[in-house]
Amino acid sequence: MNVFLMYRAKDFDMKQPLPSNQYELIQDLELDTLLNVMARDDKYLFDTARQVLLSSLQDVDEIRYRQDVLKDCLNFPSVIREIYNIPIESITSKHRHWLGIFTRYPSGILSGAIEMLDMFVELLKKLKRIADENIAQFESEGFKRFFAMIQRELTDEYFLEVETHLKRLRFKRGTLISVELGMGNEGTNYLLRKPNHEDLNWFQRAFTKTSPVYSFTLHPRDDHGARALGELRDKGIRLVANALGQSADHIDNFLNTLRQELAFYIGCLNLQEELEKYGEPVCIPDVFPANERKHSFVGLYDISLALTMKRKVIGNVINADEKDLVVITGANQGGKSTFLRSIGVAQLMTQCGMFAPAKSFSANIARGVFTHYKREEDSTMQSGKFDEELSRMSEIVDTITPDSLILFNESFAATNEREGSGIASQIVRALLEKRIKVFYVTHLYQLARGFYEKNEGAAIFLRAERQRSFKLVEGEPLQTSFGADLYEKIFR
Repeated sequence: MNVFLMYRAKDFDMKQPLPSNQYELIQDLELDTLLNVMARDDKYLFDTARQVLLSSLQDVDEIRYRQDVLKDCLNFPSVIREIYNIPIESITSKHRHWLGIFTRYPSGILSGAIEMLDMFVELLKKLKRIADENIAQFESEGFKRFFAMIQRELTDEYFLEVETHLKRLRFKRGTLISVELGMGNEGTNYLLRKPNHEDLNWFQRAFTKTSPVYSFTLHPRDDHGARALGELRDKGIRLVANALGQSADHIDNFLNTLRQELAFYIGCLNLQEELEKYGEPVCIPDVFPANERKHSFVGLYDISLALTMKRKVIGNVINADEKDLVVITGANQGGKSTFLRSIGVAQLMTQCGMFAPAKSFSANIARGVFTHYKREEDSTMQSGKFDEELSRMSEIVDTITPDSLILFNESFAATNEREGSGIASQIVRALLEKRIKVFYVTHLYQLARGFYEKNEGAAIFLRAERQRSFKLVEGEPLQTSFGADLYEKIFR
């Protein structure tokens, strides 16, 4: 049985490699704030959400497939949580029965497997009931196919057959085993047999002629005899014990996969419920192929800021469709860095199939998301701050590919404006030539002005307002970031 709630044709792999710049993304975009809310102190949810968020999908259809599943989750959260509790209940119960599976004795394997399968059958019945009750109201391809598979595989006949086998394998009337004599009269070809007259009732068994029986009785203190008899029994039940253990493993793997794939959606539900407390909107983004240039939104906000402040924050309205370069300048503490972070987080959320923190959001797929943020002084650095910035940029250039997205935040400002603007200008132009979309927050006036004056329609210029409304507006770069305003505010 397959789950297929994350991908149309494969299970989600928690061990797939993450991008080489994962730690920079987590630090610069403050992803831990987002992940902690999704996890609600559950390490498994945290690890799953982190893996999914950083494993960007590269196909529009794959993203839309996951979005459709998410829509069902948002529409029926109680059903999703009920399904997710099934593998959680399995894990809790499994600790009481699992040890027998690991023993080397067939009798122990068989006993543990029977107890586990008893527990699994009850959980699968619960899953079957949920599928029967909800298949008609779920709309996504993923859930419709999942519920249909449950109905097809877990029929009443299946449960009856499993329960019949489990009852028989408890051997309440003893164990019937046949064996042949081999070389040196050693036993060989041990086979477990169906008990005689198993299907007869007690009245029929009482009046049914039986074959002669040769028997012996062990003395209660005959430990060696009991051990020898146990070894003979283990040889007879070895095959069925291994088969039953494998059956238990198969169902256990299915439930673990179900937990893994639903964990991401549970994280999304946790996040949506938290944002709802503050009145923050979310939307299912419109996604476009990587070779297009789409980037427009209404009410896009920094989700990490909202979760940290625990209240509604200011959003932005921008249309950067058909643009390769977005330059952001303006007042200090006017929301530039916050806006840049909202762009990066929204892109990652969109490409993993999540909702976006906005009233509406559309973007093309990015082949990779990169950040180049200024760093604070580090006493352990082997070279100057500017050299360190160039070194990090070199690492990005070695990895970045066409149709990627890169976010610059006050990059190359560790030197004088003339030198910093010159180097930054050359780097940005080289990136644009390789069809890489660039968002650049800067106080380097020469850099911003140079691109503004040579703008040929593929760039948009945003400015943080002097009044610090934390909204960005389109406008030409100004030669001041209004630092005097901050001075007056702090020291007046």
